[in-house]
Amino acid sequence: MSGSGLAADRVARRLGGELVLDGVSLTPAEGSTVGVLGPNGSGKSTLLRVLAGVLAPSAGVVTVDGREIGDVGRRTLARRVAVVEQHADTQIPLTVRDVVGLGRVPHRRAWLAASADDEAAVAQALEQTGMTAKAGQRWQTLSGGERQRVQIARALAQRPRELLLDEPTNHLDVQHQFELLDLLTSLPVTSVVALHDLNLAAMYCDDIVVLDRGVVVAAGRPADVLTESLIMQVYNVKADVTTSPEGHPHVRFIRS
Repeated sequence: MSGSGLAADRVARRLGGELVLDGVSLTPAEGSTVGVLGPNGSGKSTLLRVLAGVLAPSAGVVTVDGREIGDVGRRTLARRVAVVEQHADTQIPLTVRDVVGLGRVPHRRAWLAASADDEAAVAQALEQTGMTAKAGQRWQTLSGGERQRVQIARALAQRPRELLLDEPTNHLDVQHQFELLDLLTSLPVTSVVALHDLNLAAMYCDDIVVLDRGVVVAAGRPADVLTESLIMQVYNVKADVTTSPEGHPHVRFIRS
């Protein structure tokens, strides 16, 4: 994987005394979609939070255009990198448009009203995620899948260069999973996406990184990484890996 603006170099992170990430390096190519795979507890979410600057690495370094992420101002970083977490909730009675509008906060001075550019970014993000018709609806009335799409719209309204997403296809039906990943891979951004579904990763990711207990055990093109031996090693499941008519790996799990 070639260099890009956001990169991790031999990053480690301890949580509660436990080593959750151990020497992880990640340098996505500009404009690419990188999938982060691994079983529960492998460190996927922690890696995304370290990349976002939410957690500081215990060792190693995260850089943005060669600068250590800690030296980049929070406001500057928020304009640059957008994050979609697994779970988001609020008890404040916000509309869908209000939530998406939060993505414009890093671009505005405090207390100033939204500009025409802000309004255009929000409208575009709502349209991209298919949520325009629900713009005036209360956040609390939405289904889990709709909330996920609104959070992605908020991130898109930020107009980031890098987009970090933690299990964005959770709560979405198959059609919306495809629509979401079609959208993400069409955007002129660098995306790092934590995924559970190996076949979605094979279909949509330019590169994948596989974590196991905080260590990168494989990285590269899906066709090179998603092998039967790797799946057995990491997931302890037998699999039959073939090539789809579209040319990407297709994983079929085998019950023992």
